[in-house]
Amino acid sequence: MRTSLNPAGGSDPGGQLLIALERLADGGFAEVEATLDGDAESLVLYRDGDAVRAWLNICPHAGRRLDWAPGQFLKSKDGLLVCAAHGASFELQAGLCTAGPCRGEALRAVAVTVRDGAVWLG
Repeated sequence: MRTSLNPAGGSDPGGQLLIALERLADGGFAEVEATLDGDAESLVLYRDGDAVRAWLNICPHAGRRLDWAPGQFLKSKDGLLVCAAHGASFELQAGLCTAGPCRGEALRAVAVTVRDGAVWLG
C-alpha cells in the first residue's frame, strides 16, 4: 500500500479536517476517512483527554480492518484495541501489538493535531 504517514505541510492550517473533538468521546474511538498521497484511507482515531492518536485502520497481521462494523471498535477490559478479525491486541500509546498473531508489530501511525476544537491531519 502506498501512503504518506507524515504528509508534507503537516502544520498547514488548511489541512484536512477529520472530526470535531466533541464527537470523539474521551477514551473512545472513531473511524474517519482521510486522503493520504491522493488515496482515500480509513483511520482509527483514539482520544486520550486533549490528545488524539491516529493509525491506519489496518491490522498488521492480515491487512484487514480493525473494526467489527464500520466505526465500531473493540476495547478490552485492559484498555487495548482489539482486532475484530483475529483478536490481536494493541496498546494505545504507540499501537504496539501486545498479544495475538502479530505480537511485536505495530499499527501504522498517522500524524494528527488537535486545534480549534477539531482533529486535523498532520
